[in-house]
Amino acid sequence: MTKPNILILMTWPHAVRFVYENLLRARFPDISIKTVATIDEADEAIGEADIFMTFGVEVKRDIFPKAKRLKWVHAFGTGVDGITDQVGLSKDVIVTSTRGVHGPSLSEIAILHMLSMARDFPRSVRSHDQHKWDRFRAKKLQGRTVGILGVGLIAEALAPRLKGLQMRVVGISRTPRPIESFDEWRSRDDLVNAVADLDFLVLLIPLDETSRNIVDDKIINAMKKGAYIVNIARGGVIDEVALHRGLSSGHLGGAALDTVHKEPLPADDPLWDAPNLIITPHLGGFYDAYPEDSMEQIGSNLERFIAGDFDGMINRETR
Repeated sequence: MTKPNILILMTWPHAVRFVYENLLRARFPDISIKTVATIDEADEAIGEADIFMTFGVEVKRDIFPKAKRLKWVHAFGTGVDGITDQVGLSKDVIVTSTRGVHGPSLSEIAILHMLSMARDFPRSVRSHDQHKWDRFRAKKLQGRTVGILGVGLIAEALAPRLKGLQMRVVGISRTPRPIESFDEWRSRDDLVNAVADLDFLVLLIPLDETSRNIVDDKIINAMKKGAYIVNIARGGVIDEVALHRGLSSGHLGGAALDTVHKEPLPADDPLWDAPNLIITPHLGGFYDAYPEDSMEQIGSNLERFIAGDFDGMINRETR
């Protein structure tokens, strides 16, 4: 096919906004690439694009009805919500995502959150800011039971790291499968019983209509008193009003969210003031070498796309 036009929507700061464009230009110097910083700019330019690349969470509204030439959308993250759930996206458009590079980084932030809650690290930081020597007894992760809801490549990377901390690791999935480092499998279809004895529940489940608000009042109340929740999936998989209730009542020992229902989270959102809650601004996969780590699969897919080998493109979403 003729050389495609690529449109990239990237809201990162200007100093790093063009990193994907630069990496692609180095490998494909003859291809037209345009990077824009806002959804309004993307809305204006998408009519000329054959390929659109972005993070799904950046697509704040349906701009696809104007995309008459569009043949392929690539999500820089694992999630395609914001893309495949837009009614204006033609069913003929190929959708791919970035997979297989997030395991180490998301595992690290999951463990960071778990340690921070068990050790009440925010309390130590606040005491430091007040020049206050506040010594208290913390909890350890060793011997605790952690359940991972949603067992994919990231969970496969996280589980052995948790085993290294001598935790008991439970996989919660629709389809149990033999994977090293998991001690037990439980059914997602019986989530109430699956979470009953967990000390920690880590959410890694993709967001779709079957998983939206899957962790609600019923699930939170089924967890034992003092348990912790870590969400590094999507904000929509947990009912955040129910979470606020579980924290305010003292039923939950704490929670940590790296992703929330609305990003960026408004300054007046009640979540900011929920007790024993840690919020980080979607930092899990946001690390220095992420674009370089993901470029091999993006570049390989682009080569196949140009060659017309659409069936050979990897990480395709079933639509």
